[in-house]
Amino acid sequence: MADLLIELFSEEIPARMQANAADALKKLMTDGLVEAGLTYAHAAAFATPRRLVLALQGLSEHSPRLTEERRGPKVGAPEQAIEGFLRGAGVAREALEIRDDKKGQVYIATIVTEGRAAPVIVAEVLERAIRNFPWPKSMRWGSGSLRWVRPLHSILCILSREDGAEVVPLDVDGIVAGNQTRGHRFMAPDAFSVSSFEDYAAKLKRAFVLLDPAERADHIWNEASQMAFAAGLELVEDRGLLSEVAGLVEWPVVLMGRIEERFLDLPPEVLQTSMREHQKFFSVRDPKSGQIVAFVTVANRATVDHGATILAGNQKVLAARLSDAKFFWDNDLRVVLEKGLEAMGAGLSDVTFHNKLGSQADRVARIEALAREIAPLVGADADQVALAAKVAKADLRSEMVGEFPELQGLMGSYYARAAGLPEDVARACVEHYQPLGPSDSVPSAPVSVALALADKLDTLTGFWAIDEKPTGSKDPYALRRAALGVIRLVFGNGVRVSFKGIIQLHKDIVVLDIIAGKHFADEQAAALREARTQLSRARAVSNLNVNAISAAEAAVRKLESDASTTVHEVRAALQLLLNLEADLLTFFHDRLKVHLRDQGIRHDVIDACLAMPGNDDLTLLVKRAEALSAFLKTADGENLLQGFKRANNILSQAEAKDGVEYSFGPDPKLAETDAERALFTALDQAEAAISPAMQAEDFGAAMQAMAGLRAPIDAFFEAVQINAENQILRRNRLNLLHRIREICLQVADLTRVEG
Repeated sequence: MADLLIELFSEEIPARMQANAADALKKLMTDGLVEAGLTYAHAAAFATPRRLVLALQGLSEHSPRLTEERRGPKVGAPEQAIEGFLRGAGVAREALEIRDDKKGQVYIATIVTEGRAAPVIVAEVLERAIRNFPWPKSMRWGSGSLRWVRPLHSILCILSREDGAEVVPLDVDGIVAGNQTRGHRFMAPDAFSVSSFEDYAAKLKRAFVLLDPAERADHIWNEASQMAFAAGLELVEDRGLLSEVAGLVEWPVVLMGRIEERFLDLPPEVLQTSMREHQKFFSVRDPKSGQIVAFVTVANRATVDHGATILAGNQKVLAARLSDAKFFWDNDLRVVLEKGLEAMGAGLSDVTFHNKLGSQADRVARIEALAREIAPLVGADADQVALAAKVAKADLRSEMVGEFPELQGLMGSYYARAAGLPEDVARACVEHYQPLGPSDSVPSAPVSVALALADKLDTLTGFWAIDEKPTGSKDPYALRRAALGVIRLVFGNGVRVSFKGIIQLHKDIVVLDIIAGKHFADEQAAALREARTQLSRARAVSNLNVNAISAAEAAVRKLESDASTTVHEVRAALQLLLNLEADLLTFFHDRLKVHLRDQGIRHDVIDACLAMPGNDDLTLLVKRAEALSAFLKTADGENLLQGFKRANNILSQAEAKDGVEYSFGPDPKLAETDAERALFTALDQAEAAISPAMQAEDFGAAMQAMAGLRAPIDAFFEAVQINAENQILRRNRLNLLHRIREICLQVADLTRVEG
């Protein structure tokens, strides 16, 4: 057995590519070696800014000798077929063996593949890996044809054994493999030889290179945390930045500096974003005030002045960056204080949201209309929600968000407070974007919840209306994320709403906006916008489809004499979109299935609940699914399901055979056995308990009442013959099975549950 060490030494590899590159080197090499017949015990890959490293332990010395028997053509086959077989097998005619087969005698070739030495295989696999390495971007340099992320300078490739190390013979475009590497670019640039991975890692460390990125990250975090603690401050956690900075240095030297007093009135998020994005600095805050007051930078070398010169240069550059941020902040505040936050957002009419969905101002108007409808459903004040909708997108026109788009919403909340708007409105400016992902928090303030739902539902309804739905893995407008956000908002706040009605209501507004923008001149658009306003105030959700068509027709009836084509287009567009809410609700259900499966609820249980009335009330739907899932995990639930399926199967077969539906009430007077009479009694008791429980949406109580049917149903099937010769008894018993089915189906569609 031998240990393999590979180092590919180059110019600086971008930090974002290093982890994937290390994994790719490990996969390409291990897959290639195993495919060639070698085995190994352990593999580990590492990356620094200038090197990719792979260390394998316990690599076999040779690939095994393989013997394969290959069946050829029949004896007496055409000479051309035999010659072709010989060429394919790589054997001579006299090496063929004749054997008896079921269909006669055939030629058999025995192919022996001798094992190969590990150095030969390693060289072959490594060269292939280098030439076909999956860099996101690569380059050529000099006059060679080799492509690498940055110019590749050297290849270290050795096999280590107890008796010494062997260099693997390899030449890739003039780069000859050896046993030498170099340390830190500035602190230890001279070449040195290595004999094993342990020797390599130890000498690199003495040459000011920490090979393991996890070790570099831990060193940076520990040093920075201790510096901050010593100053009475605390380091702001930023794991993403930590990983990136660890990929920028081979010998991390942590330095801490102070932010100038004139910048301390900037919002903490502005300071943190500016330092992270432009300088790759960590933020350090005062735990008492929460203000960012200092920063941590990581140099790639130690200096005789202990980093003073490096720190001074960084502070100078940082001051320039923060001067820009302060300029944006001061300008934005001046606009807000002098003209108001709505004035800042006045330019949204010039910002296109989507060429088929109008401007950001059009979208704000739609969101406001929908948010007013949602407000009473979540206990929010409709006027406050409308105000929040008007100003929530205003910061998109601010200079600060223009520089740092990731601060949208957050800056809006600061500007809203500066303008003296209510705190709930200020919170809604930032919280209406939430949740942004599975780990993001869900807002709970009623104004924020109403606006967040309206924002996401407008996005979904709008893109559904213009037929821009997610397809396969493509979701350019993040509509799946928006739907999951709606689901989490509903569950997190116990919102009870008919989504079909809400979608239907907003669809009418969106469609009229689309038609107004696409087909009509200013005068006609104004008429349709008036119709949209009337629709936004409507409360009769169940009739909104009819109202939408009527309103659209009325809005253009005055223009029929010279715009008949336009009227036709309006009617056609509205008719085509009548089923939009059903299609979008199906999309919600698909997202909900994914969400609930992650929580351990089976797909068939979800389908059983989706088949029930009220499935557009997502809170009710989940409540039912959770209760059914818990019930089916019990012995009573599992056995009752089997009893239900048996009853349903017998009944369905009988109805199909007889061509009738056995739904007439069974007569307990015709019961012949105690088991039959006991089932009648149990069904009466269950129905008396299930019906009020379902009305009260107490699914747990309904399931418990249904569990009481398990024993009577089991006993009934044991003691009673359903298809009796007496047709009166047979009909009565089939009607009894129908009653079992109907009572159970009140809770969920158990026909969709597997098992």
